[in-house]
Amino acid sequence: MNSLVHTRKDGTRVVRLDPKKRVLFLTKDLVAIKKQLNGELDLAMNEVDPSELLDDINTDVMTPAWVCFRHKPEDIALDAYAGLMDAKGKRVFGTRALLDGEFQVIVSGQRKGTGSSRETAPQAEKWCGIELVIAASFAPIHERNNVNLGQLMAGYDVLVRLQKGEEIPLAEFTAKYDPVTRAMLEAGGLFPFSAKVRAGEIRVPVPATAKRPMTMAEKILASHLVGAQNAHVKPGDCALVRVDAGYSHEFTTAQVHHFLAQEYGADYRVTNPDKFAVFEDHLLYADGVPKMAPFASLIETLRVLQREFQRHTGVRDYSAKNGISPGICHQVAREQFLDPGDFVQATDSHTCMGGGNNSLAWGVGATEYAGLVHAGFTIVNVPESIRFELVGRLRAGVTAKDVILQILATHAVNEDTLDRVMEFGGPGLASLDMDERATLTNMATECSAKTGICEGDAPTAQWIAKRRKGADERSVAAKFVAPDAGAHYHGGVHTLDLAQVEAMVAKPGDPTYGVNIADLGETKIDIAYAGSCTAGKERDLDFYAQVIGEALDAGRRVKKGVRMLIQFGSEAVRDYAAAQGYLELFERAGVEVIQPGCGACIGCGPGVSDKAEQVTVSAINRNFQGRSGPGKLYLASPLTVAASAIEGKIVAYEPGMFRAKARA
Repeated sequence: MNSLVHTRKDGTRVVRLDPKKRVLFLTKDLVAIKKQLNGELDLAMNEVDPSELLDDINTDVMTPAWVCFRHKPEDIALDAYAGLMDAKGKRVFGTRALLDGEFQVIVSGQRKGTGSSRETAPQAEKWCGIELVIAASFAPIHERNNVNLGQLMAGYDVLVRLQKGEEIPLAEFTAKYDPVTRAMLEAGGLFPFSAKVRAGEIRVPVPATAKRPMTMAEKILASHLVGAQNAHVKPGDCALVRVDAGYSHEFTTAQVHHFLAQEYGADYRVTNPDKFAVFEDHLLYADGVPKMAPFASLIETLRVLQREFQRHTGVRDYSAKNGISPGICHQVAREQFLDPGDFVQATDSHTCMGGGNNSLAWGVGATEYAGLVHAGFTIVNVPESIRFELVGRLRAGVTAKDVILQILATHAVNEDTLDRVMEFGGPGLASLDMDERATLTNMATECSAKTGICEGDAPTAQWIAKRRKGADERSVAAKFVAPDAGAHYHGGVHTLDLAQVEAMVAKPGDPTYGVNIADLGETKIDIAYAGSCTAGKERDLDFYAQVIGEALDAGRRVKKGVRMLIQFGSEAVRDYAAAQGYLELFERAGVEVIQPGCGACIGCGPGVSDKAEQVTVSAINRNFQGRSGPGKLYLASPLTVAASAIEGKIVAYEPGMFRAKARA
């Protein structure tokens, strides 16, 4: 149990700070952080203005990709916060800096833990001795990972009281949670809690919510309750929920394997292995990135342990064959086995991409995934929802990527989407094909949302039936889940006129830094990267080919001095591109084509920058500092990326733009 917690003689459990331990404030003044790490400065919460604290500390900052190549938490902790860099590109936290600082509490600003679902981030803090995490708000997956690890969280007012020497009842830290989550925190995390459930010491009751209109997410969860039929749920309810499908990849599987063996013994088993899978997609091209060369042996260990896990459990195997991956997990899963009404959990924040199939899917950490793959069910707090009612049609040159960038710059910044399910529907949805819908749900996690989900319709049934042996459109449509009339949306219902959306980019540092390209000013580029789960789908390849084909017709190629790369999201997408004649088109234009995988999106493949002064325009989903190399990274749509590669600077694509310039 957390050593912050002490039991009084009357049995009351209280939290008090250890006077020999310290509090670390993650301030926007990085010099102040260094002084704290060096023991030259100690601060108190009543001396710090919350606006001076770092907001949006993402999990890439807490544990960059290379740190995650280690699968044991005690090794990960050695380089906690290795991704926090100063203006000169130097690490603020050296090796062992957090570990040796004798810190018990860590403090930051809003939306702590945005980005990837990697549980390594809170693990790094915990194994460095951090026992209390203070922030104004938390990204949902990160908060859940803290709960699973038994890490206490609180706001600034609580820290002020603790630093004054007050003992605060543990109940104040857990009161905001449902009884099950409260019991999990008080037990010290998910595995100790699960042991108490197995021993009969804790019971998870079925929600007793009365009949009510429900959102899509609520209906799917209600239909998956363990021990109940025809039930209803409401936000805040906590229950055991059956999981239909899930997956992990070589970045995460080793930890899952390690935790399962620790908790259940070397002969552990998983429930329903045919519903779960492993993928080799994230690190396949890491060997070709110079800065990753020192980690080759660690990466190979992750691959070996994933193969060991797959052989041990018998889960679906999507390993690379002859050095070629079947594709990125999120893309392959939606193509092959995610169906309407499914409840899906996987060890990656972009699991939410499955919501484009009218399924409910979100990412979880390694601890939670280990628990659910063993049991076949998991503990869920029913989330609130926010609805986006789409109307109108996108203008030529504008895509779903621009839509989600607009939502990020508005609703995500305002925290309207925080920890909520983003429900997409309305007549405008029909104008977006399935790949474009997947872009919307894929980037729900960038909005710090729980997930995204789209309503099902005829195009949904057609797309899925075409990709499922023995399925037809009627059988697929029979699984559709639609919201009830009168369903309540705690985040509100927001009408979004697609015709009003303009071509956008997100400026370097965070996906929420969105601006219209028309207002950006001239920005020359060195790299144009087209791929990832967000932008390596069939429709995305159509977009790239549309721009490049038009440029070739006008006698244009990729601008001299610019490197453009296209990477497929799956083998099926690659085969589609070949059948359409796109590969020859790309070759003529000077585009580099890469086999399926995550690659540059995770900083582990061709297309990463290698100098701070390089500028990249990319169709990937997040642009945190250092994520895809040390250069400046702008996020944009597939059309913008391709057009910018031709022009050598960031431009919005307009049909006919190259022919018009040729005539001029």
